[in-house]
Amino acid sequence: MTSSAGLLIDTASSTVVPRFLYNSVMFDVGENTTSTRLGSFMGNVNESNVTVSLGNHVVDGGVAGGEDAVLSLAVPLPEAVATVLILSAIVAGTVFGNVLVVLAIFTYRPLRSVQNMFIVSLAVADIAVALLVMPFNVAYSIMGRWVFGLHMCELWLTCDVLCCTASILNLCAIALDRYWAIHDPINYAQKRTLRRVLLSIVLVWGISALISVPPLIGWNDWPEQFDETSPCQLTEERGYVLYSASGSFFAPLLIMTIVYFKIYLATRRRLRKRAKAVAATLQVKPSALNVLPPTTHENSSADSPQTEQSPIDPDLDSVTAIRTDDIPETRGKTQQNGGNGAASLGGSCRAAPNVKQYMEERQRISLSKERRAARVLGIVMGVFVLCWLPFFLMYVILPFCPQCSIAPKTVNFITWLGYVNSALNPAIYTVFNNDFRKAFLKILCHRRR
Repeated sequence: MTSSAGLLIDTASSTVVPRFLYNSVMFDVGENTTSTRLGSFMGNVNESNVTVSLGNHVVDGGVAGGEDAVLSLAVPLPEAVATVLILSAIVAGTVFGNVLVVLAIFTYRPLRSVQNMFIVSLAVADIAVALLVMPFNVAYSIMGRWVFGLHMCELWLTCDVLCCTASILNLCAIALDRYWAIHDPINYAQKRTLRRVLLSIVLVWGISALISVPPLIGWNDWPEQFDETSPCQLTEERGYVLYSASGSFFAPLLIMTIVYFKIYLATRRRLRKRAKAVAATLQVKPSALNVLPPTTHENSSADSPQTEQSPIDPDLDSVTAIRTDDIPETRGKTQQNGGNGAASLGGSCRAAPNVKQYMEERQRISLSKERRAARVLGIVMGVFVLCWLPFFLMYVILPFCPQCSIAPKTVNFITWLGYVNSALNPAIYTVFNNDFRKAFLKILCHRRR
């Protein structure tokens, strides 16, 4: 989301004085860098940044009669070039990464699953942020004034709130989808149809529209008259600020925090239950173990028999059947004890598994998966909070704190930090998935045979 102000040229008697406008309050522009609130211009302004030719009078930000008034960039040229290059790279990276995700899902068969439609919706929202919101912010940041007119300003701000909110709410929908898939996998797998997923996505975008549209129908403090000197900024109407911030960020943040914490607990519980199940199986007496022998099909060759294995149910506390290929194998001669010995299978048998070593290995794998799950969820939540929390704190506090001020470059940095989340989402939600990595390699490294 973005916030800026414009530049005002004022005349008094026979002189022209450059001034800085913020919410109808005029500040003289001097040699020192100005300090502004959320609605102020994103950049440092000094006399060297503003060139004004003396004329007779000013109409709509320009001189009518006399010499022309020339407004330079709001920042020095080297800084403007560096800003454009860096921000343009963020825009290009956001578009490239999210388009790659969409292509991967629709072109790579293993990714054509119903739940990945949430990822597609997230990518579409992030692409919209990159194409409809970021470029105008780049121009506004280096020019220091809005030159696209009143209607474009209102449309831009609405798209800003709509797309950023949709991106955040899609993250929330992905979290809920993952939680239900883990909490009630059998029932949810039956309920998770394409139709229901698409309805959920429509709901996400509908809520985003309900949050973004109200300023267009009057819930704002925008000026009635608008020209190039007027600031194009998010409304600071306090009621709307609380309404939009709650729906766009704080409510989704609360839901995602609770859901991902429950996902972590469920994952840890399942992994530990699985490890205990294996340990309980291996600790019973050897005579109680029901080791499933290899079953050789008639059509199989003697050199490479096919075996049927019975998987361990991770939800069971104790198991009486274990997979024979999970236990270290020792080969030896079959010993007969009164006819009760193990039957010989092709001259070899599975005997005396190294139970302790196997139990330690299973526990090590379980703990490794648990740590990986915690790390993944920590990255997901950490990046989301890091990118958006500073902006929404600033967005909510400043309308209720008239005396508070923030340096312009800080405002610009915090604003773009939120935008960067749209560039990071493709990496966060796909890099831990092997299928996505394979799809990316297939798309990027495709070679004609």
